Amino acid sequence: MKLPCQMIVWDILPAIRAAIAEELVNCGLSQQDIAKELDMAPSAVSQYLSKKRGYRIVFEDDVKETIHLLAMDMKDKRVDNLSVRICHICMQMREEDQKCMGSGNEK
Repeated sequence: MKLPCQMIVWDILPAIRAAIAEELVNCGLSQQDIAKELDMAPSAVSQYLSKKRGYRIVFEDDVKETIHLLAMDMKDKRVDNLSVRICHICMQMREEDQKCMGSGNEK
């Protein structure tokens, strides 16, 4: 049995990071810049973008919109606390019971 926190660490956070990376690429940022913004290795960004990591979740439209807005704010340097914004996305998903409580929106 997977606990909700295990699912967050193994599935949800990587999916959120992958979606943010994809949005930032769409905003014109390089993989190097994205790696700096997300405080991760460029190879991790590459894995997110090539769907080798963080690809198991299909987000609902309102979560996609929240991720898009975060990426736009990151591009424009309007994010004071990235952790809080990512936590907000995770909480939004939990409130919608998309994944954390086992609703099965996996690919």
